[in-house]
Amino acid sequence: MTRVLLTGAGGFVAHHFLEHLLVSTDWDITATDSFRHKGATDRISQVLAGFPGYAHDRVSVLTHDLTAPFSPRQVMRAAGPGLDFIIAAASESHVDRSITDPVPFVLNNTAVILNTLELARQARPRAVVVISTDEVYGPERDGVPSPEWDTILPSSPYAASKAAQEAVAFSYWRTYGVPVIIVNCMNLAGQRQDTEKYIPKVIRAVSRGEEVTIHGTLADIGTRHWLHCRNLADGVLFLLNGQPPALYLAHAAPGGPAADRPDRYNIASPDRIDNLALAQMIAAAVGRPLRYQLVDAHSSRPGHDLHYGLDGSKMAALGWKPPVPFAESLKTTVQWSLAHPEWLALSCAV
Repeated sequence: MTRVLLTGAGGFVAHHFLEHLLVSTDWDITATDSFRHKGATDRISQVLAGFPGYAHDRVSVLTHDLTAPFSPRQVMRAAGPGLDFIIAAASESHVDRSITDPVPFVLNNTAVILNTLELARQARPRAVVVISTDEVYGPERDGVPSPEWDTILPSSPYAASKAAQEAVAFSYWRTYGVPVIIVNCMNLAGQRQDTEKYIPKVIRAVSRGEEVTIHGTLADIGTRHWLHCRNLADGVLFLLNGQPPALYLAHAAPGGPAADRPDRYNIASPDRIDNLALAQMIAAAVGRPLRYQLVDAHSSRPGHDLHYGLDGSKMAALGWKPPVPFAESLKTTVQWSLAHPEWLALSCAV
């Protein structure tokens, strides 16, 4: 039986991974979270409720704060008997909070990846997928999306903390032979997202008749590429079911894949949408008018980037594309959120 450790499983991104693994595989899953940041047990319990009498046999929830090392007993529970994959999705992920209070934010994300990789050194899985972000590359330059291994130029402390996670993972790949795969993704959408994020914030404001703040000016409104979390999970599963990750030459088996750097993939969507157009799409799905104000926050807060972009041609050349178009997944997300207003009422507990 294939076994996978999923970190941050109570968080927004990873709980969609949990659901996708339950739908698309027969793997056993150890789901870990501290539940003291933005992770919520509600997300896990609601996912498991969709698989009555089935998921509980495959999912083991391990409460652990990844800023601390795993104890020997936790290592045995997470890794034994045999661990095939680690999907490292746990991270603090909000740009504004990282700018307001950068030190604990950066320290948290660095410690999280260190302790995950230390577990990997002991467990020796077949692959460790580190979920990273387009923001490590900084703003898109001259309208050209960043390819894999573009220059790392993070703008915010959040982006810098993700670049630091990548750097630590590279070092474990080279020094210890940990089979790392770096995945860079873009802005993510989906059900049960925290209302500090743009899409649920707009859904809530529009449904209440409140004004929405749009970052940008009439001449230059901010843009993002958008991807539903289940599409991201599908891309990661596509990679895990493909070829084994390349190892540094000193650790590679004779005749096996070897390289001077780890495997790295952009899991991207072709959907570039400016912030105003996205808000208008949400308002149309809600069925209420959009009231908005343009605010040039990027000029006054240099840590905010106006435009991001990832070149997804590498994954496309391998035969992968997002299975659900963004417009369809956005409409589904809006309808689900309106039907579950409790997820729009409050931010997840910090």
